[in-house]
Amino acid sequence: MDVIAGIPPRSPLSLRGRTHEFLNSTRSEAGIGRTFNLFIVTLILLNIVAMVLESVERIHNWMPRCFLAFEYFSVAVFSAEYLLRLWSCVEEPQYRRAVLGRLRFAVTPLALVDLSAVLPFYLPFLHADLRAMRMFRMIRIMRLLRIAKLGRYSESLQMLMRVLRSRGEQLAGAISILLILLLVAACLMYYAEREAQPTAFSSIPATMWWASVTLTTVGYGDMYPVTALGKLLGAT
Repeated sequence: MDVIAGIPPRSPLSLRGRTHEFLNSTRSEAGIGRTFNLFIVTLILLNIVAMVLESVERIHNWMPRCFLAFEYFSVAVFSAEYLLRLWSCVEEPQYRRAVLGRLRFAVTPLALVDLSAVLPFYLPFLHADLRAMRMFRMIRIMRLLRIAKLGRYSESLQMLMRVLRSRGEQLAGAISILLILLLVAACLMYYAEREAQPTAFSSIPATMWWASVTLTTVGYGDMYPVTALGKLLGAT
């Protein structure tokens, strides 16, 4: 094969290489990879819609098998996508080693998000106790984690994540200050109100609810100070 302009011909990709290229197609690239990305985004959004509709008892009772079949289909697609990404990740230089490379890939944020999208479905099969009604409902709520998969396919969300990573120290400092203010406010209000309202302000952790809604200016009004010192603290 002739070499054009000094550029050597591109060697044909292996099946694993083609799989990796297919799964990591960007929005700007045309072809089947972009179509697959659009399919996954649509499936994620449909999962959120299905979860919302399933909470309406009349709709759920009308088509329970449809919801179940859609759940099985979604889990099958998301599971296959995760396994294929795990298998083909060694095509990237930083994950070149077969075992350690895949382990490193598995703990990356995007890979953990992909795993969280399917893990709630399999958990009830791992232990009988997880099939209890309350635990089962909690696991089903975890399906909301599937919306986090949009971060892989949305350039805007990816940009947001890059900003969060680049400003991690500043954000951590701001969150630390907020938590300190929350704790100080809860402690002061607890000692000011515990004798007058032993039920409402029963402990510092319980008082942190009041501190949270006050500092965020939500103000539900279910807890409020009645003592002069408590009112003074609440006003400041």
